[in-house]
Amino acid sequence: MKSFLAFIRATLQSARDLAPIVVVIALFQLLVVGQPLPDLLALLAGTAVIIAGLSFFVFGLEMGLFPLGESMAYAFARKGSLVALLLFAFALGFGTTVAEPALIAVTAEAADAAADTGSIEASEQARVNYALGMRITVAVSVGLAIVLGVIRILKGWPIHVFIIIGYALVVTLTAFAPREIIGIAYDSGGVTTSTITVPMVTALGIGLASSIRGRNPMVDGFGLIAFASLTPIIFVLVYGMLL
Repeated sequence: MKSFLAFIRATLQSARDLAPIVVVIALFQLLVVGQPLPDLLALLAGTAVIIAGLSFFVFGLEMGLFPLGESMAYAFARKGSLVALLLFAFALGFGTTVAEPALIAVTAEAADAAADTGSIEASEQARVNYALGMRITVAVSVGLAIVLGVIRILKGWPIHVFIIIGYALVVTLTAFAPREIIGIAYDSGGVTTSTITVPMVTALGIGLASSIRGRNPMVDGFGLIAFASLTPIIFVLVYGMLL
């Protein structure tokens, strides 16, 4: 019964969150474009499917991923194995990023654009290799970012120092990177922090900060997502320069 009520709450929350988007689209379609909504029944059915999908996703996060991430962080902290913790952090960052749907979509579009502009061969295999190389590059960068973030939590280092140094490096690399890769690099930093990566990485940070004496989950537990957004920009800029 509790699970059912929790799912109903997640459904109502998803409908509430989606409502402003639906209202904006409907108003612009009717008042600005001046045309009725095309295939209204299909749109309503699609909206219902979106609400159901979001509800299951949010419910699954609260039921499985968040508790799992926090419990594993507690377990590694109790064992006191730094090597195992850092390996897990890298594997978590790499695995969640390489499977990120948004990253897959962006790298596929980037490969098509590169083929159309002549940056790579206009063949299917060249597109696949380009997209896969970029996905692996971004996934490795996020894995290393999570490792760096975990070390920061363990040591209690201030996050702003890393962010300032990171973005200074981004600005420097941008001046030397090919123009064709700059936009893709900046976008890759955003798409990595999406539906799969954010829940697990956030749960890891909060769980780790909560399990270490002297660490504040509100101060030290957050910030891993910032690293996961920053390092892909650096790595993709370098990737474009090497290619």
